[in-house]
Amino acid sequence: MGHLRLIVVLSAALFFTNLICARAADLNSDKQALLAFAASLPHGRKLNWTSTTQVCTSWVGITCSPDGERVREVRLPAIGLFGPIPGGTLGKLDALEVLSLRSNRLTINLPPDVASIPSLQSLYLQHNNLSGIIPSTLSSSLTFLDLSYNSFSGEIPSKVQNITELTALLLQNNSLSGPIPDLHLPKLRHLDLSNNNLSGPIPPSLQKFPASSFLGNAFLCGFPLEPCPGTTPSPISPSPQNANRSLWKKLSHGVIIAIAAGVGAVVLLLIIILLVCIFKRKKDSEPGGGSSSSKGKAIVGGRAEKSKAEYSSGIQEAERNKLFFFEGCSYNFDLEDLLRASAEVLGKGSYGTTYKAVLEDGTTVVVKRLKEVVAGKREFEQQMELIGKVCQHQNTAPLRAYYYSKDEKLLVYDHVPLGSLSAALHGNKAAGRNPLDWETRVKIALGTARGMAYLHAEGGGKFIHGNIKSNNILISQELNACVTEFGLAQLMAPPHVHPRLIGYRSPEVLETKKPTQKSDVYSFGVLLLEMLTGKAPLRSPSRDDSIEHLPRWVQSVVREEWTSEVFDVDLLRHPNVEDEMVQMLQVAMACVAVVPDERPRMEEVVSRIEEIRNSYSETRTSPEDPREGAF
Repeated sequence: MGHLRLIVVLSAALFFTNLICARAADLNSDKQALLAFAASLPHGRKLNWTSTTQVCTSWVGITCSPDGERVREVRLPAIGLFGPIPGGTLGKLDALEVLSLRSNRLTINLPPDVASIPSLQSLYLQHNNLSGIIPSTLSSSLTFLDLSYNSFSGEIPSKVQNITELTALLLQNNSLSGPIPDLHLPKLRHLDLSNNNLSGPIPPSLQKFPASSFLGNAFLCGFPLEPCPGTTPSPISPSPQNANRSLWKKLSHGVIIAIAAGVGAVVLLLIIILLVCIFKRKKDSEPGGGSSSSKGKAIVGGRAEKSKAEYSSGIQEAERNKLFFFEGCSYNFDLEDLLRASAEVLGKGSYGTTYKAVLEDGTTVVVKRLKEVVAGKREFEQQMELIGKVCQHQNTAPLRAYYYSKDEKLLVYDHVPLGSLSAALHGNKAAGRNPLDWETRVKIALGTARGMAYLHAEGGGKFIHGNIKSNNILISQELNACVTEFGLAQLMAPPHVHPRLIGYRSPEVLETKKPTQKSDVYSFGVLLLEMLTGKAPLRSPSRDDSIEHLPRWVQSVVREEWTSEVFDVDLLRHPNVEDEMVQMLQVAMACVAVVPDERPRMEEVVSRIEEIRNSYSETRTSPEDPREGAF
């Protein structure tokens, strides 16, 4: 009996050991398949996939099952994948449910082992340059299939009929030919077969979809398009010759003459209109009429360009819809994801509107939609490259990605939950906001100064911010300051200075509309005054904490003697800080000097604030201070 019990225990132990090894082997095999895929396919953005890192927790674009045993999703849109999808790699991920490789440069055919993954539910391969036939071995588990904007040829596989869970079939902008199979798919809600070479009648099962689902197929017919030839019997009617002959017999000579005269008058009117148009066009082409002619050419050119873009190859379409990500960025989405994200307006500024965007996978980013950009594409991209290089400092908010088109310019930043310095200073106190204490304000001021000093030292000492204000200073979880939206002034039209923003701008910028490093120092001085006084440098009758020209107001208060009336009442509650506040006020007033050359450089400002912080730290840790060690 004892031997039997021992055998049972050993068998159970062996079973669980084999089970654990099998699970580990499954995840390990997924890992090896992904590493083989990445090694076989060139890609623009560097993937952080290595054999020494954890697949489920650190690999970009990978989502595992809740128990962490298998790879469930692979999402690698718009990362510059180039070439054919290697066989024997992704097809080994037999627990994969979602595969997204859209907006890349994939070529050749779709490997059958990828299309037939048994567990695959969503396959996104749009905006590539894949060719060949669509595999007939498509997974029967698919619910969403998007192969649009590629170069697939041949017929639509009839076995699509077997994918009974399919809700979306998007095959537009390919080179598919032949008839459309009669697809009785009860859950199909989205169908697009437009812009192919399909022919024959539209099956009755698909006639519930709009005409837009079938446009661009010259030889398709049937509802909702034009009826197919010979399908509708025409009523019996007399031959055209007999009908015309009988008609003319019934008309009198007078009526015939009247009709002829009318036709002649219409023809004469058309000739006159044509001559007027020719004369007008000739006049427009002469000197003095160039503006109208140019406008006409621009419209025609725009239409031609749009038509070409709509029917361009998958590679061109991918480039047109491509977000450019900077090196080191771990985000894994494309423009299509961004446009589908839920958006919340965070604020509207002189450079555009800022949104908080939450993507479908839960990723949260900040998107800046620029307005009044006057720079061309080349100049814009060069400036973005420069910004991407200089934002490598702990006190600057890194630009993660950008998008440029004729009609849209977008910038993507990390989302900082605590928000801006403006919100921290002027947020609604009734909502439970705790005012910033002196220690935190000094830390934020020093971080901002360091970030600006770093920016001024980059780019050969010629880099400027151009739009320093409390809305553009973000506060991290550790209460560090991050300067954002720098380097954009060079891309914008000369600002129309809004009265609410005069307080941030130096006198010379108000006059010349050209920001400089010295005007950045002035704006930083206004920012310091805002932190010291608790008053926003803008005109707002509905707010008590706003002053249109903050430097002028401070000067009027302290003209006779230094007084505590200038400081934020929330700061006056803290003992033993007034001396440091006065010193910081002196730094701020030096920064807002009217003459630019009298303002200090940001390096000097950093040194001054460091001295103030050190003196405050020494005061708090002195033997007389009962709060020793609290800092």
